[in-house]
Amino acid sequence: MSAPDEAAEPAGRIEPAARPAEPSGPLGEPTGTPGGRPSGLRDPDRAVRGLGALTLSVEALVLLLAIQPIRLLGGGLGGTAIGVVVGLAVGAVVLAGLLRRPWAWHAGTVLQGLLLLSGLLHWSLGALGLIFAAVWAYVLHVRRVILGSG
Repeated sequence: MSAPDEAAEPAGRIEPAARPAEPSGPLGEPTGTPGGRPSGLRDPDRAVRGLGALTLSVEALVLLLAIQPIRLLGGGLGGTAIGVVVGLAVGAVVLAGLLRRPWAWHAGTVLQGLLLLSGLLHWSLGALGLIFAAVWAYVLHVRRVILGSG
């Protein structure tokens, strides 16, 4: 028998250095590239929804906790105004649970506008409306940067 045939590769050829493997996402797409996940998050959609839900939940809590101090410190907050504040807080909690749907993000923006309008009932509600409208605008900015959607 003869020796194995080695005609496929010349003896003096040098192989190029192997490139390190690029990090990839769960579906095999490369990260940090225009077609990959530039945010580096495992589930960017879920992270953004969590940020929005947290913001709306904190808003609801602050609204409910603001009722009594406004009443005690000379705010003429009557039954109707308290009902509006509780309604806004309930709306914020409901929207926090519905952020999987695209329309809920728009409804959250409308909620911020309604809170601003409630400033007609008492100036402190208007101040809370300004604060939470600014926070919501930042949340929408983060959503646009991470997901690339408006």
